[in-house]
Amino acid sequence: MTDGHHFNNISLGGRGGNNPGQFKLYSGGLAWKRQGGGKTIEVEKSDITSVTWMAIPRSYQLGVSTKEGLFYRFFGFREQDISSLTNFMEKNMRITPEEKQLSVGGHNWGGIEINGNMLSFNVGSKEAFEVSLADVAQTQMQGKTDVVLEFHVDDTTGGNEKDSLMDLSFHVPTSNTQFPGDENRPSAQVLWQAILNKADVGSSEEAVVTFDGIAILTPRGRYSVELHLSFLRLQGQANDFKIQYSSILRLFVLPKSNNPHTFVVITLDPPIRKGQTLYPHIVIQFETEAVVQRDLTLSDEVLAEKYKDRLENSYQGLIHEVFSKVLRGLSGAKVTRPSTFRSCQDGYAVKSSLKAEDGLLYPLEKGFFFLPKPPTLILHEEIEYVEFERHGAGGASISSHYFDLLVKLKNDQEHLFRNIQRNEYHNLFNFISGKHLKILNLGEAQGRAGGVTAVLQSTDDDAVDPHLERIRNQTGDDESDEEDEDFVADKDDSGSPTDDSGEEGSDASLSGGEKEKSSKKEASSSKAPLKKRKPKGGDAAEGSEKRKPKKKKDPNAPKRAIAPFMYFSKAERANLKNSNPELATTEIAKKLGERWQKMTAEEKLPYVEQSQVDKKRYAEESAAYRGAAAMDVDSGPASD
Repeated sequence: MTDGHHFNNISLGGRGGNNPGQFKLYSGGLAWKRQGGGKTIEVEKSDITSVTWMAIPRSYQLGVSTKEGLFYRFFGFREQDISSLTNFMEKNMRITPEEKQLSVGGHNWGGIEINGNMLSFNVGSKEAFEVSLADVAQTQMQGKTDVVLEFHVDDTTGGNEKDSLMDLSFHVPTSNTQFPGDENRPSAQVLWQAILNKADVGSSEEAVVTFDGIAILTPRGRYSVELHLSFLRLQGQANDFKIQYSSILRLFVLPKSNNPHTFVVITLDPPIRKGQTLYPHIVIQFETEAVVQRDLTLSDEVLAEKYKDRLENSYQGLIHEVFSKVLRGLSGAKVTRPSTFRSCQDGYAVKSSLKAEDGLLYPLEKGFFFLPKPPTLILHEEIEYVEFERHGAGGASISSHYFDLLVKLKNDQEHLFRNIQRNEYHNLFNFISGKHLKILNLGEAQGRAGGVTAVLQSTDDDAVDPHLERIRNQTGDDESDEEDEDFVADKDDSGSPTDDSGEEGSDASLSGGEKEKSSKKEASSSKAPLKKRKPKGGDAAEGSEKRKPKKKKDPNAPKRAIAPFMYFSKAERANLKNSNPELATTEIAKKLGERWQKMTAEEKLPYVEQSQVDKKRYAEESAAYRGAAAMDVDSGPASD
């Protein structure tokens, strides 16, 4: 496509709002891709029947008609773009775009032109407006001279759309010459029949296939799902949605780990709307082992002509597979399945929490998907960086077994996935590294022996707290293997400087990890424990508890035991650095972690033995230290 023209900020028009993107014109046809990924439209030169352009308010519009009866409107072009488009099409595509003029006189008498699935109302040679017949929910005659079109209310709609076309009425006099009739069949009925043939409302009477009693998690409820030729319909007790296949971006088929259910997600652009709530993802939950048989109500001629190699007469198998195959054949949408990622339980996702909601985080080939609520799709190309963090709530015994994953987007939005089990770290780290995503805390903290990555990679339950280790490394503390008793004792009620309550779990409603980040900023500026604010209302405030004074760190306290990986890292770091002097500190730490994971239990044995000896040493010194402290208390001066 290097022999054509590229135009940015070109919008695709239609019911449901305007989506900006990039328009490409080349000798073989044209293509349009939505900005930020998603919807893509490609039309080959052989499929184009006509091209028109028109001056509209503030820009120019290019209209493209296809042999399948589809009509695309692209607008946002400048005046100088039209001449270059026209010259290129005439020279390379043998297509001459026609100019159409917009009627702005406000006349309500004119003629109707039906071209494919588009109905245009023209005043003379100028176009007043046009509507898509695919959006017509019902059409009927009123009397002998009026034709009424009713449009769908719960259809896909743009997020900024305030007004919606509900119905439209045409008055057709009996003397009309464009649609000539007779005494038994007036002109209005001739127009009505022409609209019926193009509007596809007849096919809405009978679905191609129906799935009854389907559990949909978003929007929540049980629905009867009908798949028609050009749309799908969700019929519930309180809601009825009609969704054009052109609004479907992609299908996701994602089994739940160790669970008898499978998610099928339909991603939409634009989303459906219920009241003031937009739903860009329809999350359907099927029973994984349920088997069904469905026969399609399509003739052999239609299957051969329109759906060759895409649909079959009958399907039998697991219900989620049958549903996704039929929907893919009718809509043409692509299907995404689980990636190569596997959790420690050999599942496709890891358990996590987002905005106080428990769910599953699926690492996919081109993004992350959190399900079921709130369904959140994050594309890799939207990510600025990710950061592994210490679990934000609970004491040391809880936090050491969990970690959080912060995902920062390029638009400054943040998603904090909390409560991920520590044994999932290695698989997640390798997957994210393999996608070449920036990991923020792969700096000096990881390059040191006690960095957060090294601690999380260790399978030792007694390993030091990764958050604590990262703080020590950032402050330049060389004794990274020594236990900071003051910090450990008070970390539950240190909290964020903005957290006045001191309650556990008070950060559950925060998004983006503001609480965790504020704690890290204070900790990195000093080796002292995190500062704390006084409760609101002063020390005498009702219901507030006085905080215990922090104990001064005893320099005679024994050093904490070192994990096996730390001994391995100390032994091999110098050799790896000497043999690869060009490697940065972060790369060295990464390679050490990879080598450690690939080592057999026999190869790890020397370092495990060193760690066990160190554990024994730490236990003996701790017992002696505690005994000496008790003797000091007993032999202390008597109280007055």
